[in-house]
Amino acid sequence: MKNFILDIVRKIIDGALAGMLISIGGAVFLACYPELPPIGKYVGGLFFCTALFCICVKGYALYTGRIGYVLEKHSKEDLSAMLLGLLGNLIGTVVCGYLIAAAIPSIKENALTLCSDKLAKQELWQTLVRAFFCGILVFLAVDLYKNHKTPLGVFFCIPAFIFSGYEHSIADMFYFAASGLATWQTFGFIWIVLIGNSLGGLLIPALKLVGAKKETPVRSEGTSESEETD
Repeated sequence: MKNFILDIVRKIIDGALAGMLISIGGAVFLACYPELPPIGKYVGGLFFCTALFCICVKGYALYTGRIGYVLEKHSKEDLSAMLLGLLGNLIGTVVCGYLIAAAIPSIKENALTLCSDKLAKQELWQTLVRAFFCGILVFLAVDLYKNHKTPLGVFFCIPAFIFSGYEHSIADMFYFAASGLATWQTFGFIWIVLIGNSLGGLLIPALKLVGAKKETPVRSEGTSESEETD
């Protein structure tokens, strides 16, 4: 029982550490964005890459980086680890959001402006689409690092989703926590983004699974089973 509890705590901590790094990247983005628009947005977006790069190197549990692998690894243990990591992401971003906003009031002001715009200017379907394409890019960034050992995906895909205005659920958790906006509308917004990120992250793995299905070889007429074996 003790080991079971420790395992749960470890998975939540892994997620919280990922949330903390996303919060650091998000704070840089908020600090840079209003200073030299549009240059500040680009600078902030580039430095945001620091968060995902460190998460990939350290192997921390970022939900949007792991959801794409649920189709190939979907045991109860894998699913529980991913969901506990998501809980950790929430804890890490909320705690860091409130702490950073309290320590740097300008961050809170910028977060409030950003989050107010998100809620006022987006329809639900638009939010879902923005989150969907973000999920695709985050999966590609993580997959390139995981399978090809290159950080190029991180430093191209992450700025791509930021500059495009796509929505990242874990980053949005930080932004809303830092803004101090805690309403049912905020809660619903985060859930829509989370669903969109999940669908986007699952798209490429799902298509790969469909394409990987082997067709039954067609036996030519007059060929015996023994000849085929040879």
